[in-house]
Amino acid sequence: MDFDDNLPVASSDASCDAADARTCDVTILVCSSCRDETGSDAHPRAGARLAEDARLAANGKNIAVRGVECLGNCKRRLSAALIRDGAWSYVFGDLNPSSGEDLVAGAKLFATSTDGLIPWRGRPDSLKRGLIARIPPLAFIKEDK
Repeated sequence: MDFDDNLPVASSDASCDAADARTCDVTILVCSSCRDETGSDAHPRAGARLAEDARLAANGKNIAVRGVECLGNCKRRLSAALIRDGAWSYVFGDLNPSSGEDLVAGAKLFATSTDGLIPWRGRPDSLKRGLIARIPPLAFIKEDK
């Protein structure tokens, strides 16, 4: 199967408009330019394979999966982010090309969260170990006086 590192990858669920991720419960952004642990420049890149694995796992769910050029997290290898409107955003690293199911499991937890956070309980181990950052939504940021 061929992958195009420059094209967004989206779930095929009709209820989740691939062209407009805002109609989806959660969007998974996968760094499609990430290399594997060997640093190989081979194509498809490991990140593109992860994006495809996540897309397949998200099929039939209200979760969008999009490949992005670079998340700037190269020291932690394969990286992805989970974003949801009005909620915290999460960046994960140290993933592998078959971590798509874990990303979708985290996205499902995130989609049902009432406080805008991904619950720790039930989160796949790769998303516990691989957490890089949690970023608040702009509405949560208050100016210091």
